[in-house]
Amino acid sequence: MGKKGKRISLLLASMLMIFSTACSSGGDSKSAANGTDSKKEAEQAAAVDPSKPGWQNDTSPITFDWYINFAWYTGTDWGKDLTSQYVTKKTGVNLNFVVPAGNEAEKMNTMIASGKLPDFVTIAWSDDAVKKMIEGKLVLPLNELAEKYDPYFISNVADPAKLSWYTQEDGNVYGYPNASSSPADFEKYGDNYISNQTFVVRKDMYEAIGSPDMRTPEGFLAALKAAKEKFPEVNGQPLIPIGLHEFTDNGNYSLEGYLQNFLAIPQEKDGKLYDRQTDPEYIKWLKVFRQANQDGLLAKDVFIDKRAQMEEKIAQGRYFAMMYQRSDFSNPQNVLFSKDPNSVYIAVDGPSNAAMDQATLSGPVISGWTLTLISKDVKDKARAISFLEYLTSEEGQRDLYMGEEGVTYDMQGDKPVFKPEVLELLNKDRAAFDTKYGASHKYWMMMDTNVTDQWAPEAVAPFKQMADWTRGKTVSASQFDQINPTGNSKEGIANTKLGQLWGKTLPKLLMAPSDAEFDQLWSDYQAKRESTGLAEVQAYQQTEYEKNLQKLGIK
Repeated sequence: MGKKGKRISLLLASMLMIFSTACSSGGDSKSAANGTDSKKEAEQAAAVDPSKPGWQNDTSPITFDWYINFAWYTGTDWGKDLTSQYVTKKTGVNLNFVVPAGNEAEKMNTMIASGKLPDFVTIAWSDDAVKKMIEGKLVLPLNELAEKYDPYFISNVADPAKLSWYTQEDGNVYGYPNASSSPADFEKYGDNYISNQTFVVRKDMYEAIGSPDMRTPEGFLAALKAAKEKFPEVNGQPLIPIGLHEFTDNGNYSLEGYLQNFLAIPQEKDGKLYDRQTDPEYIKWLKVFRQANQDGLLAKDVFIDKRAQMEEKIAQGRYFAMMYQRSDFSNPQNVLFSKDPNSVYIAVDGPSNAAMDQATLSGPVISGWTLTLISKDVKDKARAISFLEYLTSEEGQRDLYMGEEGVTYDMQGDKPVFKPEVLELLNKDRAAFDTKYGASHKYWMMMDTNVTDQWAPEAVAPFKQMADWTRGKTVSASQFDQINPTGNSKEGIANTKLGQLWGKTLPKLLMAPSDAEFDQLWSDYQAKRESTGLAEVQAYQQTEYEKNLQKLGIK
């Protein structure tokens, strides 16, 4: 071979070596990355000091994606208000909130099917997707993360009762609740507990028709009729005599637990769960709403409006009465108050049972409202569990509820108190307060109301009256939490079908042209319940209820 041939051979050999090395490096890039990750995780674990909060170990910049499974949530502008800026400056953590643009269940199921989730997920504890995420191993055990990277979370921050409540059969805890109160909390703070469940009327209209008693079917219907006759329009738009929560595929909150609680229907009798849906008082009041529809007192808006439309109509003062969650219309209530203090909504005694028993409204329960979970794909396990620990701690609760000392609040003795201008905006314009300050549960994902209530400013008009109305009527019902079957078990599938059956039946009952037609629909519905697996679901619920009694130490 000539010199030129040798040079070409050497060149080819060199290129082959370079190419082989490049391919080898490319093929092992993931392994190398995993090795780097493992090394970093080992270093993070080695740096753990169990005696101090883990979030203090590393406050370098990091951004987590946080999915919130509520399409209505609009507080996604982390980093623009003073409170979130302060938290990021303090912890190094920036948040990119993600909310579904449309149907929450579709979005959640799509993400689960893909096998990948954002770093954090906040979702209603009762959502079937919780079980799917756990069974699909898409989320990490919080107890294992804490043991490795932040033992302070378990030893000093997390509530043992809540950890026990959410411990799964495999011994792990995958989610931590917000707005959760154990029976022990209820004994300690119970006198201060209030409920969100209210029956409200527009003050000026109610007084104009003589402040009638609306506790009986006759009084209820007469008041709706009187309001419609006296105030057929509100600023050129038809009056809506009675407002409810939105109708969904599974029914309507207002005409289920809310109405049953107003009627003080028990959830158990003699140690056995009671089927509240078959209670004579409940059926009687469903017929009252059927009559309201027949009398033209149940507007079509009620059947089709979503929360956004309802908030707009509340702000316009178009409802005379509502069976509604008071915290869900704080912004519209403020709008009304700013225009005319007499046009606000006030809580009054509404639908009651024949004995006129006091309502038994839902108070805080150990399950809370939502669960927050950490994805298996989280970009930094140590930082994630440590940030969760910070948010759950009293320090984190104060930072998110009060903001930064000297900026949004000052200390008065040992108590943080909002600055006058901050409190004024909070009471006057909640939306503007959220945009500028971002405190007072704008970011509610990990809120612990047992902690934050100690700093909460005293409620003022137009909110105080509604909150005070629920005092003394609020009860603990943790033992009835998490008793419904979920997922793909036989009982879970049956329970899903039962919910959908009710969702289809309820509007038909309300639109029935007569009580006789209602009775026929009701009879058919009960038969379908039985054939859809009601007995199996109820047996499952009874077993879970008895387990809850044991877990909570209730005899």
